[in-house]
Amino acid sequence: MQSIILYTLSTCPTCQKAREGLKAEGIQFEERVIDDSVQFQSEVEQLSNQFTVPVLVHPDGRVEVGYKGEYG
Repeated sequence: MQSIILYTLSTCPTCQKAREGLKAEGIQFEERVIDDSVQFQSEVEQLSNQFTVPVLVHPDGRVEVGYKGEYG
């Protein structure tokens, strides 16, 4: 089973909600913290055309910016 890729900032409260929410729902995810990663920051910009987090990339390729209507 493929997992969601979750781009976050370590100090982002909405990112924390996303982490906790996905865990509570039993959804597997790979977290990519963008704080000090130029590569992950670039990926977020390419995926969403912005620097807003969290960004979720679903196994089907769908990109979701924010978590349940909230942005970090």
